[in-house]
Amino acid sequence: MLLHLTNILSADELTRARALLLDANAPWIDGRSSAGDQALARKNNQQLAQDSDASRQLQALVLAALGRDPLFFSAALPRRIFNPLFNRYTGGTNHYGAHIDNAVVHSRQPDQWVRTDLSCTLFLSDPQDYDGGELVVHAPQGERAIKLPAGHAVLYSGTTLHEVRPVTRGARLASFFWIESMVRSGEQRQLLFEMDMALLKLRQRAGAAGDAGDTGTDAAVVQLTGTYHNLLRMWAAT
Repeated sequence: MLLHLTNILSADELTRARALLLDANAPWIDGRSSAGDQALARKNNQQLAQDSDASRQLQALVLAALGRDPLFFSAALPRRIFNPLFNRYTGGTNHYGAHIDNAVVHSRQPDQWVRTDLSCTLFLSDPQDYDGGELVVHAPQGERAIKLPAGHAVLYSGTTLHEVRPVTRGARLASFFWIESMVRSGEQRQLLFEMDMALLKLRQRAGAAGDAGDTGTDAAVVQLTGTYHNLLRMWAAT
């Protein structure tokens, strides 16, 4: 799965996030402090200190935004979300070499372990404000270079090899975090997502038909919705 999530943050939320990240007193530290053994030698960026007030405010903002996004929920079916982290690529600390994220990571707030079924990057800088800095996802179908508008996010499998290309001008600000899904299998999760999206289109089509809709279609939608939830009940762990 590789999914573009649009407008996760509103314009006001984006303004607030940038104000905290661009504050002269923002506590930026060496990004390698959160790297696993594999990534330690490849990570060269800055990260907002997790125990700072700015980080806690930003975490609450991002988690609230994710909680109201139905597409994120449908695709991820989140059981646990690692507390969002925030990074900056600029100057001499400007890239992150190819790596695969650790399978399990420890989230400080709340104090819990999270299996990294899915990875998510939420872009906080406008693309025109920096050169380079593309998130490159290495998939069997080939490389995907991703550089999204501020406030947009990309969701992709935690098993994927990925990197951040060097930023050669300006600064790239982003949030990143991992999701442990209620449905561990990526194949099952993808099937449920595709089914949910198809059901959404059918409901929209039935709604557009008005009160004189096809009762047979309505009954089929009800039946398929039941099948979706029965599959979710079969596969989910809560």
